Amino acid sequence: MKKSNLFRASAALVALSFVGVACGSDDEGSSDTTAPAAEATCDNPVAAIGWQGAETGDAGALGVPMIKGAELAISEYNAENPDACVVLKKFDTQGDPAKAPAQAQAAIADATVLGIIGPGFSGESNAANPLYDEAGLATVTGSATNAELQTKGWKVFHRLLANDAKQGPAIGNFLKNTAKAKKVGVIDDASDYGKGLADSVRDTLGSLVAVSDSIDPKAADFSAAVTKMKSASPDFIFFGGYYAEAAKLAKQLKDAGVTATFVGGDGVKDQAGFVDAAGPAAEGAHIACPCKDGSADFIAAWEARRTACPPSRSAPPR
Repeated sequence: MKKSNLFRASAALVALSFVGVACGSDDEGSSDTTAPAAEATCDNPVAAIGWQGAETGDAGALGVPMIKGAELAISEYNAENPDACVVLKKFDTQGDPAKAPAQAQAAIADATVLGIIGPGFSGESNAANPLYDEAGLATVTGSATNAELQTKGWKVFHRLLANDAKQGPAIGNFLKNTAKAKKVGVIDDASDYGKGLADSVRDTLGSLVAVSDSIDPKAADFSAAVTKMKSASPDFIFFGGYYAEAAKLAKQLKDAGVTATFVGGDGVKDQAGFVDAAGPAAEGAHIACPCKDGSADFIAAWEARRTACPPSRSAPPR
C-alpha cells in the first residue's frame, strides 16, 4: 500500500535537513566507529524517520556518522516541537545490496515510518528504491552518487549531492588541467558506485588512461592490478571504490615500489578508514568529494556535543 502524499511530503521536508557529522578527532574528515548514541525516544512518538545504510560491518565507519547526524537533527526538531516527537528507526544493510530489499520491506511495513534517509550506497539504492517507489515512501540520500540512479523513473528518489556524472569529469579535468598528468592508471572495485565513477574518469581522461583494471574488494591480494600499474608507470592512479580497499591498495602499491600519486573519490574520504589505515601510503594522495558541510548552526550544535562523545578509534580491519 502506498503511503499518503502528506506523509511523503512531510518526510522529505524533515529528511532534507539531515547532514552527517561525525564524532571524532579534530582532523577534517575523520570518522568515528564507536557505537552510535541511543535513539531518541518519546512516550508517544507521532512518527518515525527511517535510516537505511551500513550501521555495522565493514562499511560501518561510513554509516555511523550519518546516523549521528540524523539523531542530532531529530533531537533539534523534537526540542523545537515538543508536541510532535519523532524517532529514528535504523535499517542496517551493512552496505550490501543483497540485504537491502529485506530492510526496505521492513521499513515499508512499518506504518510509522514517513520517509527514508538513504539508502547510503549506490548498489543498495538500486536494489531498494524500486520497492520504496512502489510503496510511495520518499527517500533522500546524501551519499549514493551513481549517475544512473536518477534515470530509473523513481518518483520518490531525492539526492543531496552531485552525482558521479559531475564528480568523474571534475576529477578527470583536475588530473588533466591542474595536475598536468601524462599517464593515468584507473582501478575500480566493480561496484555500482566504484565502477560508475571510474568509468566517468576514464571517459574524461580518454587517451591519458595508460592502464586500467578492476579488483575484487573481498580479496586480500591486489597483486594483479598492482603489477599492471607498475608495468605502465603512470604518474597518477585513480581508484573508484571505498576507503578500506583504497587503504589496502595504496599500501600494496607503495610496497611494490609504485610511485604514482594515489587519487580517490568520495568513497575514500575517511580519516580512520583510509588515511590512518594506509599510513605513509596515503601521503600526498588526492581525495575528491562532491560534498557540502552542514549549516553553521548545525555544525556549532555538533561541536557543542563533542565533549560528550566517547574517544574515537580506528575502523576495524577488513
